[in-house]
Amino acid sequence: MLIRKAKISDVEDIHKLINYYAQQGQMLARARSTLYECIREFSVVEIDNKIVGAGSLHVFWEDLAEIRALAVAPEYVGKGIGKALVQTFLDEAKELGLPTVFALTYKPGFFMKCGFRQIDKDELPQKVWKECVHCPQFPNCEEMAVIINLVS
Repeated sequence: MLIRKAKISDVEDIHKLINYYAQQGQMLARARSTLYECIREFSVVEIDNKIVGAGSLHVFWEDLAEIRALAVAPEYVGKGIGKALVQTFLDEAKELGLPTVFALTYKPGFFMKCGFRQIDKDELPQKVWKECVHCPQFPNCEEMAVIINLVS
């Protein structure tokens, strides 16, 4: 298993992976143009030259980042790929000096196993909602907010 920063040539595979789950209502769909614009935020997991996992770390402010678009190919779920990606993003956040990382998710239990705790979405600053207003689920979103503090 190789975890690396995404390249332009990975966009189609990332798009396919994310939108597989988006079609099932489990995450927000991403346009190819958005993936190209944000490619530097993405990391991928590669096994046998195949992208089997992807996600991004989006910095909001000096003290806050979000793990976004975390997706693992269905045949690889439960093999530690998602957890490895989350740890990669947490390490990246620490390197950047970010004390707090959050995620909006339909699977809070997964993130809680990674050390996050569930919070009320209203505890997050307003600036995190700028992408949400474009979602077809807004304002009746059922995603849960999870957060982790990286400094003790």
